[in-house]
Amino acid sequence: MIFCFTEASRDELQSRKVKMDYEEIGTCPKDVINIWDKKLSNFRAKIKCDMEDIHATLKDGVPKGRRGEIWQFLAVQHRVRHRLPNKQQPPDISYKELLKQLTAQQHAILVDLGRTFPTHPYFSAQLGAGQLSLFNLLKAYSLLDKEVGYCQGISFVAGVLLLHMSEEQAFEMLKFLMYDLGFRKQYRPDMMSLQIQMYQLSRLLHDYHRDLYNHLEENEISPSLYAAPWFLTLFASQFPLGFVARVFDIIFLQGTEVIFKVALSLLSSQEEAIMMCETFESIVEFLKNTLPDMTKPQMEKIMTQVFEMDISKQLHAYEVEYHVLQDELQENINPCDEGEVPEKLERANNQLKRQNMDLLEKLQVAHAKIQTMESHLEDALARENKMKSLIQSLEKEKAFYQMTLEKFCRYLPEEALSDCRQLLKEANCSPSKILK
Repeated sequence: MIFCFTEASRDELQSRKVKMDYEEIGTCPKDVINIWDKKLSNFRAKIKCDMEDIHATLKDGVPKGRRGEIWQFLAVQHRVRHRLPNKQQPPDISYKELLKQLTAQQHAILVDLGRTFPTHPYFSAQLGAGQLSLFNLLKAYSLLDKEVGYCQGISFVAGVLLLHMSEEQAFEMLKFLMYDLGFRKQYRPDMMSLQIQMYQLSRLLHDYHRDLYNHLEENEISPSLYAAPWFLTLFASQFPLGFVARVFDIIFLQGTEVIFKVALSLLSSQEEAIMMCETFESIVEFLKNTLPDMTKPQMEKIMTQVFEMDISKQLHAYEVEYHVLQDELQENINPCDEGEVPEKLERANNQLKRQNMDLLEKLQVAHAKIQTMESHLEDALARENKMKSLIQSLEKEKAFYQMTLEKFCRYLPEEALSDCRQLLKEANCSPSKILK
């Protein structure tokens, strides 16, 4: 019995070692590890913890060996604050029950197994332990969520979860990401949510990094060309696992907004290099291959920016804007032959986009002019106050000199007074009273 237990423990330790085969971003200090130990001592108890404290601790670091537990802890904290309406909750079917069923998505899942983290030792062996666990997890989810089923990209999300926890735990966390945090919207067959996300990212670039936005537009590079895989795999398909794990840390805390913040930080951090790429091909090549190949300090800087960034209001405004544009588009289209619809839709859509961008630019120019005028007014008022102060000082100084000259004049002989008169004249005062 002892021998079997020892062998099982050794296998489990070896499996954990293989799973955790990635380089961390940053180090987690010992005092922060101790804080996490206290938080995780009874994390399944549904007790609300201070979110600012959690945010600060998460920002300081996450111990790799306990990352899976921390994600589960963050999920519990989210659920005690936000309860999904009954209509939005997933079907109440256990993981074991789902594994007993057959899925129509089996072929698509099997095809993608070898493409998911092909170089990672846990997933590299064909139909090895890692691939079998990944198949089970994807199969179970495809049966649970009939609308989404299986979509390319989910395998990477599931793979990241499996590296940090058991199959059943990973299944629960996949449900949390998809349903509680709302990621399943982007995998729906109509891909409507993904279209909105691409529009939102484009607008963020337009408002915060105009030169980069214009450069990408001039080369006809839309966010869907490079950012769709970022959103669908939560960066897991192209970026180092240590970076991806850190992104997941923040996702479990802040939700879908994190993907936009990471994307915006990545693009802004490499803006100069992207601007130097002058062709469509070179830009796409850079974004897909060069951009993910960052140094550790660069990745740490990105994470710091993400923690400090807040774009929730802008994202909401852009989503509303997208729907308004779509509604206007529908209203502006007159009944026509089916063959003319796509062309008219495209023309109307392009016209609305141009009008929208023109109005936004005019609004921003107006705001800039107002800010400039206000700045000039403040400068003018400051200069006026400074001049008043200087004039008062000079007047006092002038009065002092006049008094001094008057005193000198009383003691000078008559022949020297002519010079004094000249001095007083130059001082712009009348000598008549003094020299009588």
